[in-house]
Amino acid sequence: MASRTASKDIITLRGSAAIVSEFFGYAANSILYNRAVYPEESFTKVKKYGLSMLLTQDEGVKNFIASLTSQLSEWLEAGKLQRIVLVIMSKATSEVLERWNFNIVTDAEVVEKGAIKEKSDKEIMREIQAIMRQIASCITYLPCLDEPCVFDVLAYTDTDVDAPGTWVESDAKLISNPQMVKLHSFDTKIHKVDTLVSYKNDEWDDEE
Repeated sequence: MASRTASKDIITLRGSAAIVSEFFGYAANSILYNRAVYPEESFTKVKKYGLSMLLTQDEGVKNFIASLTSQLSEWLEAGKLQRIVLVIMSKATSEVLERWNFNIVTDAEVVEKGAIKEKSDKEIMREIQAIMRQIASCITYLPCLDEPCVFDVLAYTDTDVDAPGTWVESDAKLISNPQMVKLHSFDTKIHKVDTLVSYKNDEWDDEE
């Protein structure tokens, strides 16, 4: 009788950095679509992670996200990136309404010694799928954004990182007394990504 074992795929530091940075690009697109930061008609459907995903066709946003994921990949490969935060703000007042936090824990041994890890691509994809489904269903647990919004991305890196000229020092863009929802995480065995969204308290809830 033939025996079967679950096949594992070799994960390198560079490969893991590529998986995480690509994930953030798709997650950012999904957040911008599902939170209606940009019009629905400015997105197109593609197949990714075994799901129908939406990507912006706005050239400015496409270029921004492409440049962003390229830089994130570089920082991830160096083991220097601790957290990425996508911030949604009121266009009129710049008040912060939501913070999508992606906390990153890197295996230091892999960065220092070049070790490799093993985990199946399918298992990583299933974990990412779960996060993408939660983002797609966010309208069920987040308040409606009933005003025009803009977004920004914050990157928390080690203090010894020299950021490119396109990045500037920023305040944390925090929300006072936020509500929080913890989403699923995924782990390449080199980078573990925990996801949390915090949002502005609905004033009606306070009055009840």
